[in-house]
Amino acid sequence: MNTEPKASALRAGRWITLLLLSAAANPGNAGELVAPATLVVDQSLPKAQLEQQILAARRYDTFWNTGDEAMARAALASDFRDNTLPPGRPQGVEGPLSASRAFRAAVPDLRCEVLQMIVAGDRVTAALRFTGHFSGKLGEHQGQGQAIDFIAMDIYRVAEGRIAEDWHLEDNLAFMRQAGLVGR
Repeated sequence: MNTEPKASALRAGRWITLLLLSAAANPGNAGELVAPATLVVDQSLPKAQLEQQILAARRYDTFWNTGDEAMARAALASDFRDNTLPPGRPQGVEGPLSASRAFRAAVPDLRCEVLQMIVAGDRVTAALRFTGHFSGKLGEHQGQGQAIDFIAMDIYRVAEGRIAEDWHLEDNLAFMRQAGLVGR
């Protein structure tokens, strides 16, 4: 019986665990970054490429968790492209920055948890969960502290250590219902 594939998978799993633990132990590096609850990686990718892709994704997901715009700027390429750009949102790095500001005005205690991250080829897929309370303003609507809890999926294409493109889908209907902005 050939145990090499199993042993190889165990070594890769240990390496990823060590990568996440070492990032958490280095606050000046990646220690303040959100970590995925589950991380699945393409075992054939070079270690340096995996590190770059995971770091870019964790920086961007940390931006969504904290609103720290420096994290978004560190994660996104200067020519970043949003392939699922909602109407009215600017293309490029400014798009996510303005979206975060507007959403945090409505949900000041917004948190983003990374449920799962999958790294394959030049792509990183992140399953995200957003929580908080609609206690701010969204347009003309004033929140009353309603609990918010919805999911989103992002696919990032990473090039040269930065997110060059993004495709995303948020459960906006769940958010709107929870906020009382549409009927149940």
